[in-house]
Amino acid sequence: MAWRARSVVDERLEFCRLADLESSNISALCERFGISRQTGYVWLKRYRSGEMVEDRSRRPHASPRRTAADLEDAVLAVRDEHPAWGARKIARRLEDMGMTAPCASTVHAILARHDRIDAPARSRRATGRFEREAPNLLWQMDFKGYIQLTSGQCCHPLTIIDDHSRFAIGIEACLDQTMLTVRGRLERILRHYGLPLAIYTDNGNPWGTGVPNQWTRLRVWLLKLGIDLIHATPYHPQARGKNERFHRSLKAEVLSFAPLSDMARAQKAFDRWRDLYNHHRPHQGIDMSVPASRYRPSSRAFPKRLPEPEYDSGEILRKVPKTRANVNFKGKLWYVPQAFCGETLAIRQLDRERLYGVFFGATQIAKIDLDANH
Repeated sequence: MAWRARSVVDERLEFCRLADLESSNISALCERFGISRQTGYVWLKRYRSGEMVEDRSRRPHASPRRTAADLEDAVLAVRDEHPAWGARKIARRLEDMGMTAPCASTVHAILARHDRIDAPARSRRATGRFEREAPNLLWQMDFKGYIQLTSGQCCHPLTIIDDHSRFAIGIEACLDQTMLTVRGRLERILRHYGLPLAIYTDNGNPWGTGVPNQWTRLRVWLLKLGIDLIHATPYHPQARGKNERFHRSLKAEVLSFAPLSDMARAQKAFDRWRDLYNHHRPHQGIDMSVPASRYRPSSRAFPKRLPEPEYDSGEILRKVPKTRANVNFKGKLWYVPQAFCGETLAIRQLDRERLYGVFFGATQIAKIDLDANH
């Protein structure tokens, strides 16, 4: 697969980041990124030696035996670089940088002494939290509204995070929220990171509302890949707490500080912050670890050909026309969801003689009741 046009360096760095995670399958990653294993190991060797990383080190230039003044300077340097971070994140970041970090209360006192403390935000009621027990069992996907660029364009950030690790799988600057846009961005991500078991979304386009028989082409595509699409309960935004919290961090640490001029610069800002968020920024929800420490790519690789449902010989099969959302059975036309136009379906008897289910593979998508009035 070709490298993303916007930055070859970013693609190579992304490969090396994933390959360097614990238990990563380097051969599988090389195949997903379209490179030879020899090339992959060369890049990984350079990455581990520091040759590939072009960003400046964030380690403060100070003596290993730091004085109190040096310590305060280091605290303020991290705060100035990340103005939205609180005392606990700063303390953990200093520790990860190899310093003897002070406790969070000391960091808070330093920030207060130097007028770096904002007015306290309104307290939020604590809610119960849950997380899947391993990476890639569930991803959360959503659009963060839209932002107005100085070029006049509207940017719709598409965000995808792993439920277990909080690892930011992707932050994509999109021109719209259509199915084709989401599928195009998501396919590239799935090729690199592998397939999750399920994706959790809200209720709306392009993923659908989650009500019975509400299908979209995007949901059908994910079903073919073996990915379940789970919808949040309507009017219960707390169920998407991780994604909502992620959006607040994105706004506080990226969108609130400087206007973005165009889509290319927006994507560059998102990529830069995603790297910081995954590999350097301590996360309070996972005991101040960084998300990359808890994530690994999925072992379920993106298929070379999109799978189609398999049916047993002798089953009643019907091909849905591309222009009409119905199937012909027992001399009548029966409605099926429009998202299945062009697909092959099976008709199977259910729990009584004249009641049938319409199935896409193993998933029932409609019902045929021959005793119903039409």
